[in-house]
Amino acid sequence: MKFLRAFVRTILFTTATLGLYLIWFVVNLFIPNKIYWRQVIFDRWTWSFVKISGMRLEVIGTRPKPPFFLVSNHLGYADMAALRQAVTGVFVAKSEVLTWPVAGSIIRNLGTVFIDRQNRRDIPRAGRQILERLEAGEGMIVFPEGTTTKGETVLPFNSSFLHFAAEGNVPVSYAALSYGTPAGQPPASDYVCWWEDISFFAHMWRLFSLPFYTATVTFGEEPITSHDRKALAAELHQKVIEKFTPVL
Repeated sequence: MKFLRAFVRTILFTTATLGLYLIWFVVNLFIPNKIYWRQVIFDRWTWSFVKISGMRLEVIGTRPKPPFFLVSNHLGYADMAALRQAVTGVFVAKSEVLTWPVAGSIIRNLGTVFIDRQNRRDIPRAGRQILERLEAGEGMIVFPEGTTTKGETVLPFNSSFLHFAAEGNVPVSYAALSYGTPAGQPPASDYVCWWEDISFFAHMWRLFSLPFYTATVTFGEEPITSHDRKALAAELHQKVIEKFTPVL
């Protein structure tokens, strides 16, 4: 049964992905107002992942409205779908995401801002791009841990992701993500969180074999501002920990 469930879901999500990517390709060439259509396609893509994968999404707290800059802990690729279905925005991601098969190319074309964390000179460029997106009315979402975890705790936030926010005194919203699986099923820390050294497709097959899983997004009350990026990172980290429920 697990094999059949994973197989059917893989076919469905692949079909949805290719179909929406084709629509975006046409829209990108011929239709104006690309920001609007990019958000529509991104919303439909993440919605298809939520429905096909069996995600049951719960949102707690007040969702920020665009334009906003939002930080969250990072557990795996499912985070993107959960957060995008909770708020309207695009993501800031490490450049390694570009190596994800198929998904990396799609994520790039749907407006993601990439940061090369190994190159300090790339941070100001990414910061300028983020500010341009905010000024255009878009929401921006970043995972300042800089990597994924199995959900035992929240790693310290990398302050380089917040350089532009501190410099421009940009208010930063925050959210905590957590996952769960039904009784009798493998733990979410292994089947939903993607932290092990296994391929994207191998892990997605594992996730798609679950009958369903829960995703909880808990938003903070008020955005935080600071001119000190390290102090900003530390305060946001503490706020996210306070909202975070460990993944079992």
